[in-house]
Amino acid sequence: MRRSLYWKFVVTFITGVIISLLASYFITSLFFQEDIIFERELEQASSYAEDLLRIIDTEDLPQLLNLFREFGIDAVVLNQDDEPILSEMDPSFISEEMIDEVKTLQGKEVVSFVPSRRGTVRYIGTSLNGEHDAQTLFLKIDVSNELADTRQLTMHVLLLVLLIGSLFIILISRYFVGSIRSVTKASEQLATGDFSVRLQTERQDEVGRLMRSFNDLAQALGNMDEVRESFVSNVSHEIQSPLTSIKGYARAIQDGLIPIEDQAEYIAVIYREADRLSRLSNSLLKMASLDAEEHLIKLEHYRLDEQIRRVTLSTEPFWREKNITFDLDLTKIYIYADQDLLEQAWLNLITNAIKYNRENGEIHISFYKDEEYHIIRINDTGIGISQSSIPYLFDRFYKEDQSRSEFSGGNGLGLSITKKIILLHGGTIDVVSEKGVGTTFFVRLPIR
Repeated sequence: MRRSLYWKFVVTFITGVIISLLASYFITSLFFQEDIIFERELEQASSYAEDLLRIIDTEDLPQLLNLFREFGIDAVVLNQDDEPILSEMDPSFISEEMIDEVKTLQGKEVVSFVPSRRGTVRYIGTSLNGEHDAQTLFLKIDVSNELADTRQLTMHVLLLVLLIGSLFIILISRYFVGSIRSVTKASEQLATGDFSVRLQTERQDEVGRLMRSFNDLAQALGNMDEVRESFVSNVSHEIQSPLTSIKGYARAIQDGLIPIEDQAEYIAVIYREADRLSRLSNSLLKMASLDAEEHLIKLEHYRLDEQIRRVTLSTEPFWREKNITFDLDLTKIYIYADQDLLEQAWLNLITNAIKYNRENGEIHISFYKDEEYHIIRINDTGIGISQSSIPYLFDRFYKEDQSRSEFSGGNGLGLSITKKIILLHGGTIDVVSEKGVGTTFFVRLPIR
């Protein structure tokens, strides 16, 4: 419980409320209640008593004393010898100075005696006339009980405020901390590999944003897990196929099952499969390098048109073998990019355009630009790509085997690497294709 955020929140709030209430109570008692409230109460009670003495007939002393007693005021009457009569109250509070001052009063005059500045007691004296000459009447007005009652009421009010505030904060804390507990529980599920966990919330505050961010994280982790499983499966397949061929042909030659005159053909197959493994290894290393070292790209200004001409010439043996015609409509363009990486991207795109083109086909490469981008268009008259495959074309290891089985297949990483390179330069790559007609790639690179 000590480690619970919920109880820490509740205890901290209640402690703060208690300290605030106690401080408020003592400050109010010290500076306001005795100096202001109870002084006003004393003044008011004294004023009432003085008014009663002035307007009520004092001839009937027992009735007068009973009247004061009903108002909670103690009274004592002293005879001409200054001895108390008609009262059980202790007259010790009456001093000789007070008696002498009262005896000098005429008619229904009254005088007030204030023992101390901050006291809760006040005395009032008057001289009784008529047949009771030389008698004096003293009243004792004490508001200490009212002071105690008021303090008790104040304490009860403060305790009620504490109780209501505590219940309120307990409920509110449960509301806020409950959401955090939900996130904690879901995080524990996520840590076990359950990426399907989701949090339901309609809150728009910081906690609500936290819960929605958690859902996005779980979704991203789930997607990454699927990609990881697919990646492992594809790599295993890509490696296993050539290894099986290499192992089988090498075993056949080793066991003498292949005639000497046919061994050259089998060795060529072994070399081709080993080269396939080498290309796969290079592609995986390139992809890993692009994923992990995005900040290491080396930007420089250079002519893009010369680079594409150079890449086209490097692939000449392949497109001449299929009698493919190249049409280059290239204007002089300078770009600011990593020359080595973009050369890899153009090589992948042009190689694909050659590989999946037909005999006597055509490849057209051209430039144009808009306000923000240089746009490179690479079009071929090859077999095309089905519309259902286009959304997955840049996924790692994706191959459209059904339509391209007649061509030598790659490892499915070329276009993924190409897209990664374009994205690293702040650009985009799109494809438009039609089965049996051809394919066009549009590469957009920002103008810098």
